[in-house]
Amino acid sequence: MTTAYDSTTYDSPVVLDRREGPYGEVVLRRHGELLQIIANGCFLMDTSDGRSERLLVDVARDALDSRPDPHVLIGGLGVGFSLAHAAADARWGRITVVEREPAIVEWHRSGPLSALSAAALADPRTDIVKTDLVAFVNETCATFDALCLDIDNGPDWTVTDSNETLYSQAGLASCARVLRPGGVLAVWSARPSPEFERTLWNAGFQQVRTEEIPVARGVPDVVHLAVRPG
Repeated sequence: MTTAYDSTTYDSPVVLDRREGPYGEVVLRRHGELLQIIANGCFLMDTSDGRSERLLVDVARDALDSRPDPHVLIGGLGVGFSLAHAAADARWGRITVVEREPAIVEWHRSGPLSALSAAALADPRTDIVKTDLVAFVNETCATFDALCLDIDNGPDWTVTDSNETLYSQAGLASCARVLRPGGVLAVWSARPSPEFERTLWNAGFQQVRTEEIPVARGVPDVVHLAVRPG
């Protein structure tokens, strides 16, 4: 008898591209059928699932009132799950994606990740802004109806130290500044963070809650959700 095996588990990853970006090394790998993004040796994400990235967009949409054509900001392009899901939803009037790594944008525009995001990038509602999200929310004059942020493994597990400020009370005040009244903040995390929930309340957000996404092993992925008063 021949025993089947999962090639994703046993095959060695193959590096498709390696770049030195403005914040360090970023790598795109293929592992079996999966594409993976690694930053400075830290695994960020792959194309294995996408449930939590899609939920990030859906819970923000569902928490909004009935305002027409809401404008969503997606923080972090990643492998494109959140963007593709938002672009497939006619409810969103505009979609702005902020991504600081030029390599990731290029992998989507003309590389292996284009299979996941080509239609979304071609959507006239979509705009890609190549800059750091923390700097963007501190400096932009634009406002949004929803912020869907997925730039780290969570508030307690950041990819770079400079991202830590985003999850502080001051960083959340910047998020509230770019949200329109009644706007929604949704933050992806690889594990629940009760401390971050308290910081959301202390920063003046309302209706703070956490949505869990069960995983095969270990703690669930979560989306932290909060609403700006207004």
